[in-house]
Amino acid sequence: MSGIVHSAWPGLVLFDRDGTLVRDVPYNGDPELVTPMPGAAEAVAALRARGVRTGVVTNQSGVARGLLSLAQVAAVHRRMVELLGPFDTWQVCPHGPLAGCRCRKPRPGMVLAACAELGVPPCATVVIGDIGSDVQAAQAAGAHGILVPTPVTLPHEIRNAPVVAPDLTAALELLLPAEVRR
Repeated sequence: MSGIVHSAWPGLVLFDRDGTLVRDVPYNGDPELVTPMPGAAEAVAALRARGVRTGVVTNQSGVARGLLSLAQVAAVHRRMVELLGPFDTWQVCPHGPLAGCRCRKPRPGMVLAACAELGVPPCATVVIGDIGSDVQAAQAAGAHGILVPTPVTLPHEIRNAPVVAPDLTAALELLLPAEVRR
């Protein structure tokens, strides 16, 4: 299996939050409900150990819908840091699906903002997520996308994704050059 970044690790890996790094609890504002997805802690730690910067890009329309506050979103993120360690960037879209904002995935705004903040070009960035809009945001920004399907991933999202991995461990193996895997 060849890596999608052929000669070296990417400079930045951005993860979707719900369903990718942590179990998807709809409109979660309760840090006690945060549970890492299998392999999440190990994947993020492996990237950090190799000097790859990491970040989170997450749509949080519950804020626009009045179902949770930005303070609750921040509390969930603090819990994620306790469980998974620090991230180099957090990009949150608090807008609803009809807002027309530039940041809400599948638009590229959060990916581009993370790249600009950390000084990493999109072409050296990988976005890992569990639904089609995660991969579409990566593509729209000029980054690479890896889809890690869950039960909520739609069949056409899997068919349309350029790269699909069964889990985070396998996604990470796609990034690791073959000579390093040996």
